[in-house]
Amino acid sequence: MKKYDVVALGELLIDFTENGTSGQKNPIYEANPGGAPCNVLSMLTKLGRKTAFIGKVGRDIFGNRLKATLEEVGIDTSNLVMDEEVRTTLAFVETFPDGDRDFSFYRNPGADMMLREDEVNAELLNDTRLFHFGTLSMTHEEVRNATKKAIAVAKEAGAVISFDPNLREPLWRSLDDAREQVAYGMSKCDVLKISDNEIQWFTGEEDYDAGIRKLREKYSIPLIMLSMGKSGSRAYYKDLCVEVTPFLQENTIETTGAGDTFGACCLHYVLKYGLDGLDEEKLKEMLTFANAAASIITTRKGALRVMPEENEVRALLNR
Repeated sequence: MKKYDVVALGELLIDFTENGTSGQKNPIYEANPGGAPCNVLSMLTKLGRKTAFIGKVGRDIFGNRLKATLEEVGIDTSNLVMDEEVRTTLAFVETFPDGDRDFSFYRNPGADMMLREDEVNAELLNDTRLFHFGTLSMTHEEVRNATKKAIAVAKEAGAVISFDPNLREPLWRSLDDAREQVAYGMSKCDVLKISDNEIQWFTGEEDYDAGIRKLREKYSIPLIMLSMGKSGSRAYYKDLCVEVTPFLQENTIETTGAGDTFGACCLHYVLKYGLDGLDEEKLKEMLTFANAAASIITTRKGALRVMPEENEVRALLNR
């Protein structure tokens, strides 16, 4: 028996999201705790999973608040490093009328990219059933080495490896660098969560199925989940392709965290049934639950602190 269900490594930051305008017609920003890996862990914690995070924040106002937030939602912070010199990474999120968004990052440098290989706690990785990571921890050499060490230790310990590219173009020196690191992640993972625009960018294929075929032929990833926004989601597993329609909300305000919520719910089902124990019915159950949870988070500001409870998701499914 492992102590943790999921350990994730990556960025923990503040998402400043628009929340109305002032009397002078200036935008008002709300400081929401964020970062894709911790969004994933927060949702998994809501589903009863034991989680832990590996990363770095600054020993500043925002870093202290982020650490307190993780502890508040139940994520183990024993390997959250507090940097005395580098400040916590900040992201400003612009939300468009259709709920989509754009990001401006303050990260030159930011604490999350300063995590060192020797600061990664191997004991956590030896004691988890699943390890999850993305590419924001692969944009710079030092944190990239830390990520690669974590993958190697977790893989050696028999953990399922989960990867979400979560491409943020402004954080890369070039898209060629991004492509190289995404390819590395795909070569190491057992479970891949990828979005519609990411699959088209990475494979050059407009047709999703053609793009997935390219990935599977090159990387032999056992389970791929494709999120397609308002078009729903698909799961590719062995010779199966299962598609489920979305839950569209009339009161959607933004999509921040929707993909993380979706991915976390899928990992919950991987843990529930095992990577070798999936079939068409279970994949449909997984995607339906994940789509419902993701739709709920689009009605809320931020993500990490406001993930839906399981009974909320079940209530939506019952309706």
